Amino acid sequence: MAAPSRQNGTVLGHLGVNVPDLERAAASYGPLMPLLGYEPFFTTENALAFMPAGGRRGAYLFLYRATEEGAYMRERTGLQHLAFTVPTRGAVLEVHRHVTREGGTALHPPCEWPQYPPPYFATFWLDPFGIMLEAVCHHDRD
Repeated sequence: MAAPSRQNGTVLGHLGVNVPDLERAAASYGPLMPLLGYEPFFTTENALAFMPAGGRRGAYLFLYRATEEGAYMRERTGLQHLAFTVPTRGAVLEVHRHVTREGGTALHPPCEWPQYPPPYFATFWLDPFGIMLEAVCHHDRD
């Protein structure tokens, strides 16, 4: 089987994540997503969605109101974390400042991750529901 071409135009279309409190999700993700290069796509009674800003290609993020109770755990089978690629190391730093200013749970401050192919500069944190999020820059530029 031939390796897929980077020119084939395919991209992950969207990710859907259930959350226990959609209003709390909107309050948390609303101000955060522009820092990650996303803008609002739509909001309904049972969902909100974000799309890559400025007509960029990329996966949309849909947050749905969960219809069944249950605690999320990234250690179980299922979603482990969501990583958002940002264009500069400065953007990684700004996301980290935003998360800590808003009282978020930072897991790892911005730093190099030498165990991954360089350059890899990232920060990790938890959203209000315990979902691990990451902002990563794959460039040496600020």
